[in-house]
Amino acid sequence: MDLREISDRLEIEALLIRYTRAIDTGEWDRLDQVFTADAKIDYTATGGIAATYAEVKPWLAEMLPLFPRRMHTLGQVDSQVDGDRATVAAYFHNPMVLPQEGGEGQLVEFGGIYHHQLRRTSAGWRSYRLLEELVWKRGM
Repeated sequence: MDLREISDRLEIEALLIRYTRAIDTGEWDRLDQVFTADAKIDYTATGGIAATYAEVKPWLAEMLPLFPRRMHTLGQVDSQVDGDRATVAAYFHNPMVLPQEGGEGQLVEFGGIYHHQLRRTSAGWRSYRLLEELVWKRGM
């Protein structure tokens, strides 16, 4: 592995972390540092929408607060870089708590793979396509 490949891999992993931290903390504007303006995002596998980034961002801000506690874990990041483009598959585990009256809430978990198509921009790597693949779920 040369220095460019190591650098690309580290930058791509940082992008994935920015994504999950923005989702988990509800800092929706941080997603602007993850996606291109023309990005297409597909969350239909987990009951969400498939739309442009401009449509998905406010949808996330409206829907995810239904689960006030969220915490992603990422693993097995497979990055294939080809010049200024990259294909990335990253395993995820996403437990969330759905509040319930008089209790601690119901634990809902999703496990799957994030499939990103990335391009290098003047601001660094950005995702222009995200497909969420559901492998398993529990609690719903």
